[in-house]
Amino acid sequence: MKKVLIAGATGSMGRKAVQLIEKQSDYQLVAILAPNATADTKLPAAVSRFDNLADINLAADVWIDFTTPQAVFANVKFALEHQMRPIVGTSGLSAEQVQQLQAIAQQQQLGGIIAPNFGLSAVLLMKFAKEAAHYFPDAEVIEMHHADKLDAPSATAITTARLIAANRKKNPAKTNMATEARGADYDGIAVHSVRLPGYVAHEQVLFGGPGEALTIRQDSFDRSSFMQGVQVALEKVMDLQELVFGLEKIL
Repeated sequence: MKKVLIAGATGSMGRKAVQLIEKQSDYQLVAILAPNATADTKLPAAVSRFDNLADINLAADVWIDFTTPQAVFANVKFALEHQMRPIVGTSGLSAEQVQQLQAIAQQQQLGGIIAPNFGLSAVLLMKFAKEAAHYFPDAEVIEMHHADKLDAPSATAITTARLIAANRKKNPAKTNMATEARGADYDGIAVHSVRLPGYVAHEQVLFGGPGEALTIRQDSFDRSSFMQGVQVALEKVMDLQELVFGLEKIL
């Protein structure tokens, strides 16, 4: 039985992760890291609750992180240094931070996964966008999320733009990117962010070419859809030999 610690267990994604672990026959939830938990927070009787990293005094095999962009780097660093394999769904890690964490994982001889998105539809969108970039170098990304999402653009949108930019066979057409209304600019790819009530997680990639256009879109209507990806990560994480970035690497 593998032991799991969930960081951010009282958030919307964290609660779904708790429910997922409770259904597993080979994983046991032993602790949560939840600074915002209250006395009314309902947890299984055998689960320990910690308010900060310094208080954690038990061992676990897997660290699942659905916290905040401000906390995620320190959390994952702590997990790796304490021999816990991370499964990270929190946005906000920079490319440099990911590289630092991968170096620590190599030193600790641990595997894990950092996923910009655990939704299988989002992962497939990124895969298809990467393929389309060979033929349509001109693209823009629109990502739409719930009003409470802290980071903008989302990690998924930035990863999508990075994949498109890396797989273009020719340079895109020159466009005016000066106006703030175009949003973020990743290597000439405009990334637009929408934050509105009623949305969960949605993304469109718009490709344009001479006389034609291609649109790829995915929609996550309920956070339970992300648990399919977390389930895949759970099935693979104990066999990983490195800290992998992107769910598509283990599908």
